[in-house]
Amino acid sequence: MQNDGNYSPNAQPGAGMAPNLAGALSYVLGLVTGIVFLMMSKDRFVRFHAYQSIFLTLAWVVFWIAFSVVSTVIGFVPFLRFLVAIIGLLLSLGLGLGGMALWIVLILKAYQGQQWKLPYIGDLAERYAAS
Repeated sequence: MQNDGNYSPNAQPGAGMAPNLAGALSYVLGLVTGIVFLMMSKDRFVRFHAYQSIFLTLAWVVFWIAFSVVSTVIGFVPFLRFLVAIIGLLLSLGLGLGGMALWIVLILKAYQGQQWKLPYIGDLAERYAAS
């Protein structure tokens, strides 16, 4: 994760709100607000955060589906069932709290006017926001 610079939070995008506020709000409901702000704004800063929100949400959903499928399949093995339940619970808790912390950091960084890029997803969002 890196900070690729700051953006002036005083400029006004097409939606009539400051880009830093629009960028922060694009993370609030993930895919939904990402799409809304992507359609509402032509501002590159807002579009970057909207795309990053969309791609992160999609990656998170795919990850959780894969995690659930693997846990379920391994859970069918009788002598591993209890171990999978304990490890799965701990992993779910840790990843859930980590995901929430990341979500809060992304909202705060966008509100501060920073274009904070996640690995791979940030590069992808930057590429799409530029086009």
